[in-house]
Amino acid sequence: MSTDSPWTRTLAGRPVPGSRAERSRTTTMRDVEIFTEMTGDKNPIHYDVELAANSPFGGLIVQGGITTGLMNAVVAEDLPGPGTVFLETNWRFVKAVRVGETITASVKVEHVRDDKPICKLETVVRNASGENCIIGTATTYTMPLSRRVAG
Repeated sequence: MSTDSPWTRTLAGRPVPGSRAERSRTTTMRDVEIFTEMTGDKNPIHYDVELAANSPFGGLIVQGGITTGLMNAVVAEDLPGPGTVFLETNWRFVKAVRVGETITASVKVEHVRDDKPICKLETVVRNASGENCIIGTATTYTMPLSRRVAG
């Protein structure tokens, strides 16, 4: 890689294909409430205990944005790292996440472009039993970030 690669201007540098990162979180009813405050999503499947218990989910579930939100933290904090945003996501929601479940969001670098700070990632969110909740791919762009020099 030449020294004028766009990856040299990113904070974390060029990711290595095959590298992985993950983050875990135990979901809470407070997560559901905060997400509702942000989005207005008041679907009763997130709030009505009796209705949710009699649904195919068998209990209250968190909004999908809470589950995928953990993926935002993985790409922006860990891999590819600070300055990273999603350009595209292709996610399948294959299992609902119940309130109180611990989930782990994982990414694996599949492809790294040399001409632009763009990556293709394999993505998955699993529950504590190892069951897939969300599977798919994402394309990310990592912005070159630099701090201003005082003076």
